[in-house]
Amino acid sequence: MGRLITLFITVLLLTACAVFVKDPQVAIKRTNIVGLDTTGFDMECYLGVTNPNSFDISLLGYSYDLQVMALPLAAGGLQQTVAFPAGGEAELRLPVRIRYNDLIEILKRRPDPDKIPYHLEARLRLGTPLGEMIIPVVSDSTLSLPEAYRPGAYLDRIGDLLRGLR
Repeated sequence: MGRLITLFITVLLLTACAVFVKDPQVAIKRTNIVGLDTTGFDMECYLGVTNPNSFDISLLGYSYDLQVMALPLAAGGLQQTVAFPAGGEAELRLPVRIRYNDLIEILKRRPDPDKIPYHLEARLRLGTPLGEMIIPVVSDSTLSLPEAYRPGAYLDRIGDLLRGLR
């Protein structure tokens, strides 16, 4: 009977402690296209993670799925340790590689280069004093294609090159 009472009290305490662990707040701060070549482009999504708890939380890993203009473009993950300080905010970078063929599909849809819609779903695996927890992140927003990577910029460069050859 004593063991049953001890087990019950332990479960009750762990359950009560779990109520005191607040979920971190996660928001997409910005997205950037950081490179473009003949095989595709590299994009970075920056997540701001605010830890409302009075103790540090550690990122143990993450996974994500990205759609641009409703096309499934990238999925991945990483086992990476990042500390989210108690009562503070830290930034997390999600690198994404998008293939050239997928880029062509996006361009066929003639997007507004200032408002390209995307949908990001990520899952953050966090370590807390009471164990691991998974935080889902879902964001629907738009990104802007930098001027240097727009098709017109490449046509201008080719024209400049051809004028220089004359």
